[in-house]
Amino acid sequence: MKNKKKLKTTLMDSMVVTGLGLAGFYWVCESFMYFFLAPEANFIQHVLGPDMFQTWTRLLVLCLFLIFGSHVQYTVNKRKAADDALREGEERYRTILESIEEGCFETDIDGNLTFFSNPFLKILGHSRDELLGANTRKYTSTETAEKMRRITERLRKTGKPENVTDYDVIRKDGTNVCLELSVSLLKDPNKLPTGYRGVLRDVSERKQTEEEKHKLETQLQQAQKMESIGTLAGGIAHDFNNILMGIQGNASLMLLKIDSDHPNYEKIKNIEKYVQNGTELTKQLLGFARRGKYLIKATDLNEIIEKSSSLFARTKKEIQVHTNLYQDLWTAEVDRGQIGQVLLNLYVNAWQAMSNGGDLYLQTENVILDRSYVKPYKVEPGRYVKISVSDTGVGIDQETQERIFEPFFTTKEMGRGTGLGLASVYGIIKSHGGYINVYSEKERGTVFTIYLPASEKKVPKENKAASAPIIKGSGTILLIDDEKMILDVGIELLEELGYKVQSAMSGQEALDVFQRERGKIDLIIMDMIMPGMSGGETFDRLKKIDRNIKVLLSSGYSINSQAAKILQRGCDGFIQKPFNMNQLAEKVQGILANP
Repeated sequence: MKNKKKLKTTLMDSMVVTGLGLAGFYWVCESFMYFFLAPEANFIQHVLGPDMFQTWTRLLVLCLFLIFGSHVQYTVNKRKAADDALREGEERYRTILESIEEGCFETDIDGNLTFFSNPFLKILGHSRDELLGANTRKYTSTETAEKMRRITERLRKTGKPENVTDYDVIRKDGTNVCLELSVSLLKDPNKLPTGYRGVLRDVSERKQTEEEKHKLETQLQQAQKMESIGTLAGGIAHDFNNILMGIQGNASLMLLKIDSDHPNYEKIKNIEKYVQNGTELTKQLLGFARRGKYLIKATDLNEIIEKSSSLFARTKKEIQVHTNLYQDLWTAEVDRGQIGQVLLNLYVNAWQAMSNGGDLYLQTENVILDRSYVKPYKVEPGRYVKISVSDTGVGIDQETQERIFEPFFTTKEMGRGTGLGLASVYGIIKSHGGYINVYSEKERGTVFTIYLPASEKKVPKENKAASAPIIKGSGTILLIDDEKMILDVGIELLEELGYKVQSAMSGQEALDVFQRERGKIDLIIMDMIMPGMSGGETFDRLKKIDRNIKVLLSSGYSINSQAAKILQRGCDGFIQKPFNMNQLAEKVQGILANP
């Protein structure tokens, strides 16, 4: 700054000196002229100017030269200041352009690049020589180029700046980058369009974050939706099983009263078959409702996959099954029958998607999932066994993928499916503390991915115990159920099996009967779901009265977390509705025979 001021002062002084010098030169030249015209006076006299007119003339010229010099100096200083300000502004503008992440650019009216900043080069991944003069359409897709054409047309009509929130650019390395673009129109002094000026920023990371956030929110909403549907499905299955219990019980009683040659015998047997069909449907509903775990054991999932896929391959020879099973796979605590059902459902689903044959790929591996990954699925982070079932079928559209695990949802034509297969798959996996998701592309196939919590336990050795003989018994049984239909048919079934029966329709009534008949009751058969006092509370209070009392838990649900807790507290057994006389006799006899 000091050097600039010094330079400015020096220039000012030089201009004034120049003015004085010119004035002095004029003075001397004029003296020479008068000396030659009037030789009567010597040159020194002419220089000193004895003539007053000459003196004033010379002084006027001196002042004019000084004014001229000052004006020239002012003009020079003004222009220099403007140049300095321009250079300073340009430097500031350049510094700003290079320091921000956004890329700045200008193009001519045809879209050819005429100017761009270094961040612009960095974003596109090209060199300056490659981009200068190049058309912007060269680095975009056809769709993006068409979008920009419409925008520039609108810009020329309105003159108002435009914002583009989704502008895809192809980098030099072939990768795509998503940009956010602000562009305005450039005009000449006659207000005619000459080109475009714009600012662009890389929003690829932000877009990816937003997409992931949206995906997580969608997954969470789907999980909550499935949770609600599962609760409803479980309630429906429970109530339906109670109805089936009434039908099954009465059918069993009628079969006791008639011979096999009776005209109605086969019809009643058919009723039992229809009850069994209904039971299978409710099992699928209960599976979806995550109320379907029966017998949990540490299991080698590779073994289940090998057995189930081998069976499937023998029946569907048009499907080529390929397995890639991790040899040191962690164990998982599962109900083997249910996991087998899950896999078979997925195999059949894949087969239906490959009507002309195809390939089925089965893969297992050990994975560790962190909290952020499992959060939408409402499961705990940690070690999981991953099972992938992939096919080369027709694929599934996005709308169907969002509803594929809902009960009764099916894309099959009427009469060709219940819509419970994948719903039960979802429920079974959730009941095991895991989760399942689906990814598919039309005409490229589908991948179902299952994650089951890994276990530290080793696979136990199988011990097959012989079933106890079904015989009639004796003793007194307290039957507790809030459904009169179940209570009535249950009393008759037990009496036919040789037992005396006391009954109660609530937990409190059962406590009163048990207190009154204390010491006379050999077994209690108790419904798990009752109004007022629940089965769990009733059980605990009965155990306080007599800790040795034997209790058989009965429910329209299969074994769930609530039933499992009651069993862990000392309950002697569980029987799921609907059950026939033989099943009831076997279960009761097994408990009573156990000291």
